[in-house]
Amino acid sequence: MASAGTVGTGLDSETILDMLRLILSGTSLKEVLMSVAQVVEAQREGMLCAVWLLDPDRIHMRAIAAPNLPESYIRAIDGGSWGAAVNRREPVFVTDVLTDPVLEQVRDIIASHGLRACWSAPIISQRGEILGTFAFYFRSVRTPSPSDLQLIESATRIAGIAIELDDLKRAEAKLRLDEEELRRITDLISQAIIVLNPDGKAIYANRACLEYSGLSLEDVRGADFRDRVFHPEDVQRLREERGKALLSNVPFENEQRARGKDGKYRWFLIRYNPFLDESGTVIRWYATGTDLEDRKRAEEKLRHEERELRQLIDSIPQQVVVLDANGSLVQANQVLLDYYGRTLEEMRGAGTSERIKRDLHPDDLQRVPAERDRGFSMGVPFEMEKRMLRKDGRYRWFLFRYNPLRNEEGQIERWFATATDIEDRKQAEERMRNETVALREEIVRSSMFEEIVGSSDALRKVLEQVARVAPTDSTVLIQGETGTGKELIARAIHNRSKRANRAFIRVNCAAIPPSLTASELFGHEKGSFTGALQRRAGRFESADGGTIFLDEIGELPSETQVALLRVLQERELERVGGNQSIPIDVRVLTATNRDLSSAVAEGLFRKDLFYRLNVFPIQVPPLRDRVDDIPLLVEYLVARYAEKAGKRIRRISKDTLNLFQSYDWPGNIRELQNVIERAVILSDGETFCVDASWLTPATPSSAGPSVPLAADLAEREKGMIENALREAQGLVSGPTGAAKRLGLPRQTLESKIRKLGINRDRFKSS
Repeated sequence: MASAGTVGTGLDSETILDMLRLILSGTSLKEVLMSVAQVVEAQREGMLCAVWLLDPDRIHMRAIAAPNLPESYIRAIDGGSWGAAVNRREPVFVTDVLTDPVLEQVRDIIASHGLRACWSAPIISQRGEILGTFAFYFRSVRTPSPSDLQLIESATRIAGIAIELDDLKRAEAKLRLDEEELRRITDLISQAIIVLNPDGKAIYANRACLEYSGLSLEDVRGADFRDRVFHPEDVQRLREERGKALLSNVPFENEQRARGKDGKYRWFLIRYNPFLDESGTVIRWYATGTDLEDRKRAEEKLRHEERELRQLIDSIPQQVVVLDANGSLVQANQVLLDYYGRTLEEMRGAGTSERIKRDLHPDDLQRVPAERDRGFSMGVPFEMEKRMLRKDGRYRWFLFRYNPLRNEEGQIERWFATATDIEDRKQAEERMRNETVALREEIVRSSMFEEIVGSSDALRKVLEQVARVAPTDSTVLIQGETGTGKELIARAIHNRSKRANRAFIRVNCAAIPPSLTASELFGHEKGSFTGALQRRAGRFESADGGTIFLDEIGELPSETQVALLRVLQERELERVGGNQSIPIDVRVLTATNRDLSSAVAEGLFRKDLFYRLNVFPIQVPPLRDRVDDIPLLVEYLVARYAEKAGKRIRRISKDTLNLFQSYDWPGNIRELQNVIERAVILSDGETFCVDASWLTPATPSSAGPSVPLAADLAEREKGMIENALREAQGLVSGPTGAAKRLGLPRQTLESKIRKLGINRDRFKSS
C-alpha cells in the first residue's frame, strides 16, 4: 500500500473511484465530463469549469462540458482557437484577463460575461497527445495555490482518462474495458488499491500496493494474504469486521497495521466501497489504504505531551487554564482546582457564563465578560484584572493573561491563560491611593494651588519656562509682585527637577534679622556669638542634594550677599565662627518683588551677585495681566470656600465677575482670595456676589496713563518714612528716632527702608 503523503491528486480516493466507476459504467463522455466538471467546481467556492475538446484540425476547440457557464459565453467562444495551453503543453494561468496579454483576443468577451480570472490546463493522453483543455473560471482576480495545482492535475488526469476511454469504447464498438485496462488505470493512482470479489477475496492489487508490501499479485490472491500483511493483533478483528460489513453491501472502513517490504508495520485507514450492477448486486469491492502512521504517531506524541503538560502546569504555583477557540474550559491545573474546591469535571460541567456568574465578583460582572469577549475577538494576547471567589467564600484579585495558540493556517485552536494572585498588591495600591489622596489634599490646602489656576497666555508662558528650566540645575530668579505665587513657581521647578525627591528649603530673607541672616543660611559653630550654645547647621546644609528657595532675595544684607556669592561660585560654605569649608550640592532658586536692577544701580545689591542669580529670569504676571483667568479663579475659590463653610452656591453674579475683571488687584491673587472668602462667609443665597463698594474699579486718567494702586501706596509710604527720617536726622531707633515717630518696630522700619530703597544716610546731620 502507498503512503498517503505521495498521492498529491487533489481529490480524495473515494471521489476518484466514483469517477472511475462512472467512466466504466457506459455513461456518455459528455455526461461523464459534466459530472467531473461539477465535482471539481464543488471543490472551490465560486469556481466555474469547462472541458474543451480539440477538433481534428488540431487548431479549434469546442465545449463539451460547461455545467454552469453562461450559454452566451459558450456560443461566443465555441469553435475558436485556444492556443496557449495547447501550444505550450502546460497549464496557463491568467489571474486577471484585464491586464494579462495572453487572452488579449478574447479579453472583451470574457470580461463582458463577468469573468475575471481564467486558468487552462491541457488534457494530455497517455501517448502524449493533446486531447483538449480543462478550463477554470473565476469572477474575481485569483492566483492558483499549491492545492489548486493538485486539483487541476487531478481534474485533467480524470478528464484525460474519460476521453481516452471514450475513444477506446468507440474504437472497440462500445465494448467494456477489460480488467487489464482497469489495472492500467488504477496503477496510475499512487494510493494503494485492492479489488475484491463479492466474497471479499482479493483478485487484484495495484502497483502502489504491491510495491509497498513487496508481494506479487499471486501472493495477494493467496488465502493467507491477510495473515502475511496485517499485524497479528489486528487480523481477527479485521476478519470479523469485514465479515459483517460485506453482508451489508454498504461502504465501510477500519484501521489496521500493514507490514511493508521492510518488515515494519504502519497504520492504514482501509476504506471499502462496493461496485454495484444495475440490479444493485455487488460485482466488486474496491479497497483503498490511506497511510495513518504519521497521524498515529502524532496522536501518540500529542497524548504524551498532554501528559507532560498536565504534570508541568500542575507544578506551576499560578492558576493555569486551557480554553478552546471559543473560550470554553478544556484543562485546568491543580492550583486552580484547589482554589475553587472543585474537580475538573465539575468545572467543565458548568458553562462559561454560569461559571462567570458563580465565581466572579458582582462588581466585575459587567466589565469582565465584555473585556474577555473583546480580547478573544481580537485574537491577540491580552490581560485583565478581576476578583474571583475562593472556596472559603472570599474574593481575591487576580491578573489573568491570555495567549492564543494558532495552527499552521493561522487559526486559533487554544487559549492559554494564567492567573496570578495580586490581592496583596491591590491592597497596597489602595492604601497608597488613600495616602496619596490625603497628601494631595494637604498639598492643595497648604501650597496656594489656586494661584496656578488659569489658561491665559501670560500664565502659559511662565509654565513653559518652568518646564524648560526645571530639568536643569540652573539658578532661577523669579520676579513678580506680592501675592502672584512666586513660591509656587519655585516649588513647581523643584518638583519637576531631578532633585524632586530631595529637600525643598524655603527661606524668607525679609523675615530674618540682619544680624542672624548669615547664621540662618550657613549655620554657626558653638560659641561663635552670644547665644550660640551649640553647633547648628544652616539652611544650605539642610538643602544639600535638593533645592533652596531664597524668597525676597532683595532684602539680603550686604555682608551676607558676599557669603552667598562665594557659595554660588565655589559650591562650598563656612559656618559662622568656623574655618572649615563644607562642600554642598544645592540648586538655588530666588524670588523678589523688587527691581533688582535699580537696587544694583543704587548700590543696595551687589552687581556680581545679581548676575549670578539672574541666569534664568522668570517674570510672574500680576493678576491684572491675567484678566481672562479671573472667572476660573473665582469659580475655584468660591467652590472651595463654600464647601469649607458648608454653603451651597450654584451661580456667580455676572456683575461681580465684571467688577473683579475691572479691578487692578494690587494684592493679586492673595487679595482675591481674601475678598472671596469674606463674601462667601456673608453670603446667604445660592448666588455669589460682592458689594461693589468693596472694590473701586480702576479708571484711566484723562491727564495721562494710570498709576497702579500698589505703586501709589509704595510712593506714599516712602514719602512718610523719608519725612520721619528727616525729622529724626537719619536716626531709626531711640526715643527720637523715626521708628518711634512712625509707631513702628525698629526691625520693621529697617526692612521697609531696604525694601523701598531709601538712603537714610542723606538725612543725617552733618
